[in-house]
Amino acid sequence: MTITPNSPSAQAPGTGLNYADAGVSIDAGNALVGRIKPLAAKTARPGVMGGIGGFGALFDLRAAGYTDPILISSTDGVGTKLKLAQETGLHYHVGIDLVAMCVNDLIVQGAEPLFFLDYFACGALAVDEAAEVIAGIAEGCERSGCALVGGETAEMPGMYGPGEYDLAGFAVGAAERDALLPHGNIGPGDILLGLASDGCHSNGFSLIRKIVARMGVGLGERPPFASPCATLAEALLTPTRLYVRPCLSVMRETGAIKALAHITGGGLTENLPRVLPGGVGAEIQTGAWPRPPVFGWLAAQGPVREAEMLRTFNCGIGMIVVCAEADAGRVSASFTAAGETVFPIGRLIAHDTGRDVVVYA
Repeated sequence: MTITPNSPSAQAPGTGLNYADAGVSIDAGNALVGRIKPLAAKTARPGVMGGIGGFGALFDLRAAGYTDPILISSTDGVGTKLKLAQETGLHYHVGIDLVAMCVNDLIVQGAEPLFFLDYFACGALAVDEAAEVIAGIAEGCERSGCALVGGETAEMPGMYGPGEYDLAGFAVGAAERDALLPHGNIGPGDILLGLASDGCHSNGFSLIRKIVARMGVGLGERPPFASPCATLAEALLTPTRLYVRPCLSVMRETGAIKALAHITGGGLTENLPRVLPGGVGAEIQTGAWPRPPVFGWLAAQGPVREAEMLRTFNCGIGMIVVCAEADAGRVSASFTAAGETVFPIGRLIAHDTGRDVVVYA
C-alpha cells in the first residue's frame, strides 16, 4: 500500500503520535529478531523447513525419519521463579527452564522433541535482557535435540511493570505409534528408579520466595545451605535438568522402560499416579536417596511438613522410571552410562483404592 501526502493516514514530520510514543518499539523488536536468528540456526535438525521470520514454521516428519508417527504437544511456563531472575538480572537459566519444563513432559510420552516456540511478553522490550533469555532457550533446545523454529515477542505497555516479563513455551514431539508411553503392561512388582534432580527445578517458587522473605536472606548472599554456588540466587536459579537425551538413549538401547513420570508441580505424590493404571499404587522409600541440601533448609525454615514437601517439590528426584524387576539392573546401568544419577526408590503394588502413592520414610 502506498500512502500519499494527501492521505489522512499520512502525518507531517514531527506531528502526530506513533507506536513508539505509546511505548512499543518496532525497532527493538527487529533488533531482537536479528539477535535470535543465529541462536536458532544452531538448533537446526532434520525435518526443519525454512527459518525464523516467517508467519509459521514448517516441519517434515518424513525427513525426520518417522514412518507411523503420533504427534505429542506440550506447553508450560517457569512460574514465579521468573521473579528471582528479574530481581537479580540472571536471565539465562530461566530460558533453559522453559524448554526443560516442556520437553521433559514430552519424553514421558515416549516422544522425541522436534521443535519449540517461545512467547516472551513484557511492558517495554529490553533487547539485551530478552536476548539473554532466548539464548537460554536456544541452549535448552540444542541440548534436547529440539529445533527453535519461532516464537512471539509481545511488548504491552501497562500490562507489565519495568523489568517484568513473562514466558511461555510450546513444544511438539513425535513417537512411532508402537513406542508410546506408558505401556499397558505396568503392574505390581515393577521397580521404580529415580533420576536425581538438579535442585528445585521450576516448582514451588511461590513458597520458596515466601520462606526467603521471612528469613530475610539476601539473594546476593552465600547460600544458607551447602551449595557450590556463590549466591543464594544462583543456587535457586539452577535450571531444570534436561532428561530427554538420556531417556531416549535408554529407551532405544534397552526397550525396557514401561513408563516415565516427570516430577514437577505436585511433587512425587501427585505426578507418579498420572502414569499408573487403575488398581496399581506405589511404595516409595524416601530414605533411598540423599536430598539436596536446599530441601532440608526449606523444610526447616518454613517449617514445611514432610507431606507438603513431597507434594510441592521434587525433593531430589526429577524423573521416575518404571521397569520390570528383571530389567532394573540394566536400565539403571544404561542411565548411569548416559550421565544420570540413579536410585532404586520403590516398587508398584496392588492398591484397591486406585493409584495412590504410599510413602515410607
